[in-house]
Amino acid sequence: MRCPKCGSRDDKVIDSRQSRDGSSIRRRRQCLKCKYRYTTYEEVERSDLRVIKSNRTHEPFDRRKLAASIAKAFEKRSTSLLTLEDMVDEIIHELETGGREVPSSVIGARVLEKLREIDEVAYLRYASVYQRFQDVDEFVDAIHTLGRRIKPNVLQKELFPPETMKQNPKVAGHSRERTIKNHGRV
Repeated sequence: MRCPKCGSRDDKVIDSRQSRDGSSIRRRRQCLKCKYRYTTYEEVERSDLRVIKSNRTHEPFDRRKLAASIAKAFEKRSTSLLTLEDMVDEIIHELETGGREVPSSVIGARVLEKLREIDEVAYLRYASVYQRFQDVDEFVDAIHTLGRRIKPNVLQKELFPPETMKQNPKVAGHSRERTIKNHGRV
């Protein structure tokens, strides 16, 4: 590392800290020749990720393109930009650990996976474009698939805890099987 003031290559690191987002390391350095202090940042060098399109062409991965498509799905939804950025960062990290070339279908599947966890409306919006829905029936099928998922919410207590069900098999005129079968659906 050259000193920005005198050009000397001799320096020492005074302080080293991780950046707020954890993606780089900030180092305070001091030139041993002129005593000038300066800051450097150290980041992981990312490999050039390439996308294999459905028509078998290759193109460089574009973070902005991914972020824009996700932002479009969240348009007019109450989701913070920080959530979107975290989601993009997670997807990119997963893609980079998988290799240098990634099929576009894998990227789309990862996005859908993350969207399903965060916002079902955004998931449907993205799925309609990604899976090229042709008619309303495909939307209805996707909605029914989402409705069949059990959505655990750790903040919400169980209406009928398992202990209560064992003690009282009949709850408000419904059989135990019916209550359990409909659990998690609205």
